[in-house]
Order: sequence, then structure tokens, then C-alpha cells
Amino acid sequence: MSTLGARLALGLLWLLHWLPLPVLATLGRGLGALLHRLAGSRRRVALRNLALCFPDMPEAKRRAVVRAHFGWLGRSFLERGILWWASPERIRGLIQVEGDIGLAEREFQSSGRATMWLCPHFVGLDVAGAAILLCQSRPGASIYQAQSNPVFDAAMRRGRLRLGDAEIFPRSDSVKPLFRAVKQGRGFFNLPDMDFGAKDAAFVPFFGVPAATLLAPSRLARMLNMVVQPVIAELLPGGQGYKVHFLPPLEHFPTADAEADTRRLNQHIEGWIGQNLPQYLWVHKRFKTRPEGQPGVY
Repeated sequence: MSTLGARLALGLLWLLHWLPLPVLATLGRGLGALLHRLAGSRRRVALRNLALCFPDMPEAKRRAVVRAHFGWLGRSFLERGILWWASPERIRGLIQVEGDIGLAEREFQSSGRATMWLCPHFVGLDVAGAAILLCQSRPGASIYQAQSNPVFDAAMRRGRLRLGDAEIFPRSDSVKPLFRAVKQGRGFFNLPDMDFGAKDAAFVPFFGVPAATLLAPSRLARMLNMVVQPVIAELLPGGQGYKVHFLPPLEHFPTADAEADTRRLNQHIEGWIGQNLPQYLWVHKRFKTRPEGQPGVY
């Protein structure tokens, strides 16, 4: 997209964020239906992922899940304008928090341990980040993938940093600044379930399919003596807002066996997906990297 196109798209998002959430949610579902028709390559990726992960699921049901997924995806795109420009008071009013949101602060005060918030790729991922910044008292840090369009990249950075005390570090940079931030007590917002290639990863099952999965959550948590707390965000139907689940910290995690930890973490993610199947990010090529000698699946 050109710079002008990016500016126009961001301008439209800014205008739309003033709408009541139920109206914006309806528009988002419409956008998702349009994308489902037009974005054939991503639709096929989602269908392929579901076929690999749920081979016994009837094809008609897989297609229904993908249609529903695109509706949630359209909503997440348009509603990002609320997260990027709405007042903190409005955003707080839209978020329902469940679970132990004060864990990170208590752990740091009692033992000096920082917390790793594990946030799998559900479509409400940015809502989870907003809840962490707005609704709990520990400062945060994260790694982000720089966007190819500089206008979108700048907007994303501003949107993610404006709601609280946060630092974000480009994935391409050294991890040393992140280490320093965690040692100072910042919580680490970590995304454990994307395919970034075979480097520093292990092929562990994800719904029975070998998936290149980063070993970093286990290794970082062990190296920096972190508490690991999953955080799952959910978009509620009808524009009712969002629910963010701060789950109990993982027990016996990490261990000395990073690969076993990573396999167990994928099992946890499978369980969370089972509770909200259409809102997981099925359009991501989760199985893009294959074990040596195995053919591609897309």
C-alpha cells in the first residue's frame, strides 16, 4: 500500500472509532464478509490450517468456522481504532477482566520476580495488551514485528505505547534491551505461537502436526526467573465489549527441558483454542516451516 493509501486508511479508522461499538462491530462483520470473498489466498490458508488441525471435522463445518473467523477478523481490524485513539476511560469501560490481574505486581513486590504474560494469537490480541497497560500496575515490555509500511508502523507503535508505561523492541534488534527491561521489573508481553522459522525453535506437535515453535518462552523464563501467566482476550458478540482472562500461572514451568516445555505450552494453547475456535488467527501460516525433507503444506 502506498503512503497516501495508508494515510487514507488510518484516517478512515480514526473517523470510525467515534461510532458506538455495536455499530462498529456490525461494520466489522461486514468487512470480514467482504474479505472472506476477496482474500482467497488467506481463506485457503485458514481452511488448510483447520483441515490439518481437525482432520475429522466435516468440511462444511470448517468452512463455517472460517466464515465466522473472517467476521471476527474484520471486527478486530476496525476496532483497533478504538484502541489507538479512544480515551483510556472509554477503553476501560469496554473491557471486562477475569482472573488474577494483580499477580505481576504481587510477585515483583514479594520476590522481585518479573512476569511473562503469554498471549496466543487470538484476534483480540491487542485488547489483551491494552488491558495489561490500563488495568494492572506493572509496567510492560514487548517485542514487535516492524511493518513494511512506515505509516502503519508508526501508527501501530503510537497506538501500543500511548496507554501506559510500556517499551517495545523490534524483533530484528538485539535482545539485550529486553533483558534489561525485564531485570528492572517490567512484565514481558510474549506471543508464543507464530512460525518464525526453524532458528531457535523446535518442531513440536500443534494439534498433532509438527510446528516450528520458538523455545524462547521457556528459555527466557528460566534465564530470568520469571512467573509465566497466560492472558487470553475475547471479543464479545454484538459489540458488547471485550473479556480478558488472566489465567493462573503455569505450574512447573519452566523446567530444564525447553523442548518439553514448548510441547506442553502448545497443548495449553490447543485447549484455549478449543474454547473459542473462530477467534484464533487461522489465516496465519502456522505450518509454513517444515521439518527437513517434508513437503510444504500450503
